[in-house]
Amino acid sequence: MTIIMALFLGLVQGIAEFLPISSSGHLSILQNLFNMEYAEESHLLFDVLLHLGTLVSICAVYRKEIREMLADSVEYLRARGDTDLDEPAVLKPPARSLLFVLIGTLPMIIALAFSGMVSRLFFMPVFVGIALLVTGGLLFVSDKYIEKGEKTEKTMTLTDAIIIGLAQAAAILPGLSRSGTTITVGLARGLSGGFAVRFSLLLSIPAVVGAALISLYKAIRDGADFSVFPVYLAGFIVAAVVGFFAIQLIRRLMAKGGFGKFAYYCWGVGGLTIILSLIIP
Repeated sequence: MTIIMALFLGLVQGIAEFLPISSSGHLSILQNLFNMEYAEESHLLFDVLLHLGTLVSICAVYRKEIREMLADSVEYLRARGDTDLDEPAVLKPPARSLLFVLIGTLPMIIALAFSGMVSRLFFMPVFVGIALLVTGGLLFVSDKYIEKGEKTEKTMTLTDAIIIGLAQAAAILPGLSRSGTTITVGLARGLSGGFAVRFSLLLSIPAVVGAALISLYKAIRDGADFSVFPVYLAGFIVAAVVGFFAIQLIRRLMAKGGFGKFAYYCWGVGGLTIILSLIIP
C-alpha cells in the first residue's frame, strides 16, 4: 500500500464513517469497481488504525460527556454499595446514557454471527448499490416526514436503546449507513435532533473498539507486516482529523434541519454503482 492510498482511504473513512453515506459502502465501491486493491484481509493492521482514528475523533468531540458518563457511573456504583446512605442511589442522566449505550450495543453481539455473510456482501457491488439506495430513502424520510422529538438521556427508555441498537446491528451491511440508520431510528423514537446524533456516535464507541480488537487479533494471528506501519499511521492521522471535522459538520447540519441532501447523494452513488457493476466485468 502506498502512502497516497493510505491518505486517501483515511480521508474516505473519516468522512464516510460519520456522515450518513456509509464508509463500508464507499470502500467496497473503491475496491471492486476502481481496482484500488484494498482488502481488509491484506491490511488488517491498517483496518485497526482506521477504526482507532474514528474512535479518537468521537472521544475528542465528546470528551466532556464521556468523562461525565464514567464519573457518574462510578459514583452510582459506589453509592449502591454504601449501606450507610439514608437515601437510595440515583442514576444521573450521564450514567443513564452509559447504561443505554451498553444496552444498545448488545444486538451487535448477535450480528457477529452473520459476519461471514456480511464479508461476502462487501464484494457484491450490486448489493452495496441497493443498500445505498435504502440509506437514501431513510435519510429522505427522516428529513421530510419525521418530526424531531424532545427525548434526551433523562427521558429515553430501555426500549428506545434496544431498537436503536438493533438498527446499528442491521447497519453492518455494506452500503447501509450506521450513523444515518441509527439517527433516523432515534428520531423516529422521539429523540431530539442533537441527542439523536450524540447517542448515535457514543453508541458507535463499543462497536468500533470491538471491531478494532477483532481485526487486531486477526492481524497478529496472520502475521501483520509492521514494516508498513508508518504508511498506515498516516491514514490513521487523516481519519482522526477528518473525522473530527465530519462530526462537527453532522452536528451543525442536524441543528439546521436534517440530512435530506445526503439522500440525493446516496441515491446517485447507489444508482451509479449498480449501473457500473453491470457494465464493468
